[in-house]
Amino acid sequence: MPHPPRPTRAPAPYYRGEDSPLVRPYLLAHERRQAEARRQRARRRALWFAVHGVDIGPRVIHGREVAA
Repeated sequence: MPHPPRPTRAPAPYYRGEDSPLVRPYLLAHERRQAEARRQRARRRALWFAVHGVDIGPRVIHGREVAA
């Protein structure tokens, strides 16, 4: 009499870094530095344009849309 097939274990799932609640702090710091550098470049660009007479200011100030 043949034996029924033995149940096999499911393979261990592959974990991706995004799925882990643990995040390396130096990665977060790098992303924050990049975001701040991007904002700083935008501020400098706006200032440069303003010095040359071009207004590229924000489109929304205090929650109200401003005509450019």
